[in-house]
Amino acid sequence: MAKRVRDATLDSKEARAKLKARGKPYYKSIGPGLHVGYRKGKEAGRWVVRMYVGDQDYRVETIASADDRADADGKAVLSFWQAQDKARELHKRLSGDSGAVAGAFTVKDAMDDYLLWMEGNRKSSKDARYRAEALILPEIGTVDVSKLTATQIRKWHSKVAATAPRLRSKKDAEQKFQELGTDAESIRQRRATANRVLTILKAALNYAWREGKAASDKEWRRVEPFEDVESARVRYLTIADAQRLVNASSGSFRDLVQAALQTGARYSELARVRVEDFNADVGTLTIRESKSGKARHVVLTDEGSELFGQLAAGKSRDQLLLTAPAGGTWEKSHQFRPMNEACKNAKIIPAIGFHGLRHTWASLSVMNGMPLMVVARNLGHTDTRMVEKHYGHLSPSYVADAVRAGAPRFGTVPKSNVVAMQKDA
Repeated sequence: MAKRVRDATLDSKEARAKLKARGKPYYKSIGPGLHVGYRKGKEAGRWVVRMYVGDQDYRVETIASADDRADADGKAVLSFWQAQDKARELHKRLSGDSGAVAGAFTVKDAMDDYLLWMEGNRKSSKDARYRAEALILPEIGTVDVSKLTATQIRKWHSKVAATAPRLRSKKDAEQKFQELGTDAESIRQRRATANRVLTILKAALNYAWREGKAASDKEWRRVEPFEDVESARVRYLTIADAQRLVNASSGSFRDLVQAALQTGARYSELARVRVEDFNADVGTLTIRESKSGKARHVVLTDEGSELFGQLAAGKSRDQLLLTAPAGGTWEKSHQFRPMNEACKNAKIIPAIGFHGLRHTWASLSVMNGMPLMVVARNLGHTDTRMVEKHYGHLSPSYVADAVRAGAPRFGTVPKSNVVAMQKDA
């Protein structure tokens, strides 16, 4: 049996309690090319193992939680001595007969772990997987995370920004692309897309780092997104535009358009609301499946309550309030064609996307004097940052009101009875 290694800073709860919390683990060598580490977080720490894989690189794996607050059970919670045994066991299993740890932890491995976590915790996992499979994995998926450099990420990021947008293509057919525009708006849109994909990559790598599977986050932390590309002018409809759009829509799509204009809810949220989600007594619509994964209550106007009352009439509580023309659920992309046709018939040029109806509700609400926090709550934001960014400029009195309400008064300026006289013309 391998000799246990003592370490005064790690082998007791009391000693570990004196350590500062940090992302980088505190390591102790327990054999050639083998270290057991302790990553201290805000609460209980975690044991990790670091194994040398050659070429001055290491593979890091999380072992289990430390027995900082709970008694060691030999499985999910380990003492320092148990962590050593587990580290040697894992090292032996991964190295086999060769004695060398096989299998680098790649960007693809990091993405797989992150996407698996997203599927259980975020509604945007499908979009993240699509972007990863299209724009991340083909270029850098096989790169060992421990060898990934800031320069590699910057080159990849620039290449994404120079790639033409993908078009919908049939399964197993050759991927088609839009024409690569060279005007300022096309460049801005591609850079904005590249930034969103960079965010997904960084999130996956940060998840790997927090789980102890990456030794450091310094390389991707040094990569900055393109600046000034996310602040495109928000497009919205006037009341007259909205009325023409509603009149140019028909059947179930007309219901969907009206629901969006009355709530500011996202297409995916409206597609899944049921009769039981509408509360006629208080005039609210509950959004149970939101982008953030958190439910919210959208407050309706009298007009909105009348609309949803009509949509709910004659239906059972578990039925969908809004259904596609064939009677089923509105699925992704089903809204594109009827939206374009309605815009064409309503003479809204260029056509506005369905998400523009959310912007329309928010923009018109702000211009009518609705407080930004109220707008944010109805839209499902936890604070006003996004609302201020996109719609704050539409509230001419917002800054003035905020300054006059919150700026300090010192009481040192006496009031004067002197009135300035107007000069003769």
